[in-house]
Amino acid sequence: MSSRGVLLVNLGSPESTEVADVKRYLNQFLMDPYVIDLPWPARRLLVSLILWLRPKKSAEAYASIWWDEGSPLIVISRRVQQAVQAQLDMPVELAMRYAEPSIERGILALARQGVDEILFMPQYPQHADSTITTSVKEAERVIQEHRLPIRLTVVPAFYQREEYMDALVASAREYFEQPFDHLLLSYHGLPERHLKKADPTGQHCLQFPDCCERPSPAHATCYRAQCTAVSKAFVKRMGLNDDQWSQAFQSRLGKDKWIEPYTDARVDELAAQGVKRLIVMCPAFVADCIETLEEIGDQVREQFIAAGGEELVLVPCLNDHPQWVEALVQWSRTEPEAV
Repeated sequence: MSSRGVLLVNLGSPESTEVADVKRYLNQFLMDPYVIDLPWPARRLLVSLILWLRPKKSAEAYASIWWDEGSPLIVISRRVQQAVQAQLDMPVELAMRYAEPSIERGILALARQGVDEILFMPQYPQHADSTITTSVKEAERVIQEHRLPIRLTVVPAFYQREEYMDALVASAREYFEQPFDHLLLSYHGLPERHLKKADPTGQHCLQFPDCCERPSPAHATCYRAQCTAVSKAFVKRMGLNDDQWSQAFQSRLGKDKWIEPYTDARVDELAAQGVKRLIVMCPAFVADCIETLEEIGDQVREQFIAAGGEELVLVPCLNDHPQWVEALVQWSRTEPEAV
């Protein structure tokens, strides 16, 4: 009889807010070819430039949202792991693609507990090579390098799963009980070339203005189409009209063309249109992190108010909401959609 264990996987965080730790983290993250998909010499040159300019500012940003217990992303993820473990009779470990606790550490911990199947659960609702693919490749590397007799069963992007959408609605509903003017669903951005590279047809993504609306096999790996699907499912469940919400993409880096519209530009437009009370959700993330707490909660809030808005309400991510924990428990107990 096989023995299953669960590995919950997220992106990662610096060990501390010290510049050296932030620099080490950014180097590992940005040198991943699935994140910056340039040839190694060009990638090394670009990342070296970033590491010369950015770590101090990034360290200050992390310090502004750091909790007494540590990185919000790590603390929240650990709470989720413990809550899931409390309801399962199989081992549950936590891993991050970058920094600690590493995927290697998580897999070896499960191996020591006699696991011969790992239910690998990337905590990303939508598919992207820079999140899910790189995490799976790292897990495969660890298993091969250590010659572990372990089968890896991957739970794919869960943007269409009812349990995820039920949890998203349940966690957000109270924030819509007060009057508001507009909902902005802000997703992490991606360079447009990442969408094109992930398109198995080679002739759909970004080839038409309404490519996300046209059914295509490309949607199985199209980040933007999956973001749009989440947005439409959420606003339908919340009973919002088309003029009550919009979608945008944040966190772009560098000068390449990223998928639009951009969150910062959209916020200015909404303020100019007379929106005073803006609700913002970040459904690309299941746990609050620097991109939600600092980028949206601080930077974008200040921008919105400076542009004429009065209040920006940031809806927390799923975090350790009981219904989200229950979804993870249910997926752990049932045969997943393996890939």
